[in-house]
Amino acid sequence: MENPKRQIIINEILFWKQNKLLPEQYCDFLLTLYMEGEDIEEQENISFKKSIKVKEKRKKRLFALGILLFSIALLALLFFLSSYYFVIGAIVVGIVAILLIIYSYKFAKKHDFITPILQVAAALLIFGISVKVSLVYFENNNVVLYSLLIANCLMWTITGARLKLLYFTISGVLGLLIIIGYQIFFLS
Repeated sequence: MENPKRQIIINEILFWKQNKLLPEQYCDFLLTLYMEGEDIEEQENISFKKSIKVKEKRKKRLFALGILLFSIALLALLFFLSSYYFVIGAIVVGIVAILLIIYSYKFAKKHDFITPILQVAAALLIFGISVKVSLVYFENNNVVLYSLLIANCLMWTITGARLKLLYFTISGVLGLLIIIGYQIFFLS
């Protein structure tokens, strides 16, 4: 029997044994049969370590996804809190969001697979906060809005250049071009 197929069968038997889907004697018999005299305990340890790693990765992905969803919810809540009565609530939401961004950044340093998602979420959250501040505190002042939009685009461009992240560089440059184009063609 081919080695990958054999390994799949052995892993399945170990799973059955671990979760008590078959009696232990049957699993031991099947393991002995398929392992052809190799050490069963060594194989069980390898399989157990692999299953632990898979569970840890799944937990980390779920945790990162939860942080992302919570950040998006905070951003949405920030836009719904438009009255001056709720400005303090908006500030609290903004502070909590920034703290989550900082924690997510530290988490992303340790786990490379989730880093791009958290970076984009952080950039969009900062973008949303800056637009919200402009719309709440400077209602009819387009200069402040455009200044904050340009500052966000410059921040994305600089971050993309320093960290060598193509998606940030492209987003920043395209954002600047769109803002400048809008100023030239539609407001002149």
